[in-house]
Amino acid sequence: MQQKDALDLYRRTGAYLEGHFRLSSGLHSPGYMQSALVLQHPSNAASLGEGIAAHVRSWQANVVLSPALGGLIIGHEVARALGVRAIFAERAGGSALTLRRGFSLAPTDRVLVVEDVLTTGKSTRETIDVAREAGAEVVGAAAIVNRSGGAIDVGVPSFALVSLDVPAYDPDECPLCAKGVPVVKPGSRPA
Repeated sequence: MQQKDALDLYRRTGAYLEGHFRLSSGLHSPGYMQSALVLQHPSNAASLGEGIAAHVRSWQANVVLSPALGGLIIGHEVARALGVRAIFAERAGGSALTLRRGFSLAPTDRVLVVEDVLTTGKSTRETIDVAREAGAEVVGAAAIVNRSGGAIDVGVPSFALVSLDVPAYDPDECPLCAKGVPVVKPGSRPA
């Protein structure tokens, strides 16, 4: 799968939104990628997962770790395509990401962190920390979309099917706020 194909999926499913959005990071943006609208269709999720897996297979991960909630479906699909297990980290009561539900990692695990959308890289870096704290080796990070135009450095090799340069603004410097455009918070994590 190429960038154009992945972006077409987002557009066809109405998942590439334009307006004024408050992102999970707290930043404001004129664009929002609502991955759940794409991933609700199993064939789309499988295609995107296979597309990512094709680019990261050489990293030889033996487990995919994703942050809940956005990374769950795509992480599972990448793991399926790679033939490895898929686990996730989640927040307990709004705190830091952690492994729960009996999930564990060992020093012999080679972890690929998979997320749906990278904006600031915060969730991906937190998930990398979860893996490292468990003693595992993180071989890389992957996402469907990198909204930074590739500017985000998460400290490990990374790949995204789609690389876009979608602006994100501090709320105090947001031109949409200055124009009085109402802001919408469509994501899964409180800002």
